[in-house]
Amino acid sequence: MSALTLHLQRITESQPFTQFIIAVIIFAGILVGLETYPSIVDEYGTILYTLDSIVLGIFIVEIVLKMGAQGRRPWRYFNDPWNVFDFTIVVLALIPAAGQYALVARLARLFRVLRLVRFIPRLRILVMALLKSVPSMVYVSMLLGLMFYMYAVAGTFLFAKNDPVHFGTLQESLLTLFRIVTLEDWTNVLYTQLYGCDVYPYGFKEELCTSPETFPLIAPLYFVSFVLMGTMIVLNLFIGVIISGMDEATAETQREELVATMKGPVSLQRELARLDESLTAVQDQLQRVQQWAKHLEETESDRSTEATDGVVDRADQNEG
Repeated sequence: MSALTLHLQRITESQPFTQFIIAVIIFAGILVGLETYPSIVDEYGTILYTLDSIVLGIFIVEIVLKMGAQGRRPWRYFNDPWNVFDFTIVVLALIPAAGQYALVARLARLFRVLRLVRFIPRLRILVMALLKSVPSMVYVSMLLGLMFYMYAVAGTFLFAKNDPVHFGTLQESLLTLFRIVTLEDWTNVLYTQLYGCDVYPYGFKEELCTSPETFPLIAPLYFVSFVLMGTMIVLNLFIGVIISGMDEATAETQREELVATMKGPVSLQRELARLDESLTAVQDQLQRVQQWAKHLEETESDRSTEATDGVVDRADQNEG
């Protein structure tokens, strides 16, 4: 791994670089918001265009730096789905903001704000949770659709004559049930079935009330049961599925951070450098120990030599 690659990795993975990109993304979002005011565009259009070009240039430089941080294999940049998302947004932003693609270019500049999701961990977890919840939400949606269909057919059979505005056809019944599940004036629809369209009219198309009927028992059971099941139970299932997906996304994010810490190229290089320093320290200590052992050996040898000489001298004196 070359020194330039390591330097680029340190830059792109540093906290100041990330904070700078976040600030640029927020600034880009503010620019898009200012473009919705015609008076500001007429007066400062040139400045806004120049600033937008600078922002786009910063994003292009960011991509180049991150590709350069992959060394001789820049295509590894696209292994990360978030990098693919960033690259797509930047490429779409290169579309000229004029002609038949003007709307696409404006929307592409708006989508740059979504890049905040990549740099803010909590937002990234929320998006991952929603994506992980999609398979389970499909089954919950099927259950909700089945319940809507059953109640729509029953409502058409029961209330079509009294309330042709809300339950005249199957599709009108489905739309009315969607209104009810959002709790938008659902009591007005209930009172029309409870007291009859002649006593509690629709408020419009009153000429359609030709066969008023009252449902003092069936209407409360029908609407209250649907509100309880649709609003309190099924929608809570959606919430439960999303929370479960959020737990999975949080655990996966933590695993990715751990793997990145253990196996990341920069972290690995730092670990190798740390091990090299430790090895050097051990070698220095070993050399000092060897020198001390050699010194002790020489000292013992001198002492042995002195002791031998003393014995020889005493022996010579005794012989004399």
